[in-house]
Amino acid sequence: MTRSLLLIILVIVSTLILFETYAVDLWLQDLFFDFKQQVWLVDRQNAVLKFIFYDGIKIAYLIALLGLSIALIFFRSHKTIKHYKVGLSIVLASMICVPTTIASLKAFTNTPCPKHLQHYGGEYPYVTVLTAYPESFKREGSVRCFPAGHASAGFALMSLYFLFNQPAIRKTALTSAIGLGWITGGYKMLIGDHFISHTLMSMEIAWLIIILIKWAIDMLFIHKKRGAV
Repeated sequence: MTRSLLLIILVIVSTLILFETYAVDLWLQDLFFDFKQQVWLVDRQNAVLKFIFYDGIKIAYLIALLGLSIALIFFRSHKTIKHYKVGLSIVLASMICVPTTIASLKAFTNTPCPKHLQHYGGEYPYVTVLTAYPESFKREGSVRCFPAGHASAGFALMSLYFLFNQPAIRKTALTSAIGLGWITGGYKMLIGDHFISHTLMSMEIAWLIIILIKWAIDMLFIHKKRGAV
């Protein structure tokens, strides 16, 4: 636990240093923007793509969250639910805590999206999460683009890794969740809503939260078992 926690913290710090030092975000995001036409590679108004990669995934996520909550509350005595109770509890807590934490960080960081930047026809100067806005820049309200919120739903499902015992299934669950997070995050990059660092940081923070949740729930169930003896 301690080793995993220290490792992910080191990864998060390294990621921040990398993107604060080098303009990787701008270099990559330029590939998704047509400067002549002043449009992004994917049209955010495309209803089909919006449903597949945004609204549809949100709906499916909420249904899964509701179904899991019902299972753990009303069917907790069922043999299968009892067998996977610890793992399901980790998944449920992660599905709630990861997006909630990411959403809170978005409000705190006040970092603009690519679509907001003057570089892409917007009104905001380019600033990173650790740099301040120029004193000459007057802004109204705040922007909420760092870390990536939508992708956090997919990354929350990395908690499925702790639901299973078989290494092959664990690996499949983890890679599938990472893939879902990057598919949704990639869509948001293509429409100008996020830089790659926003999605990468969302993934790393999600894993940090999941590790902490696993530790807390493991401790809770160990304490309950000792109390029942």
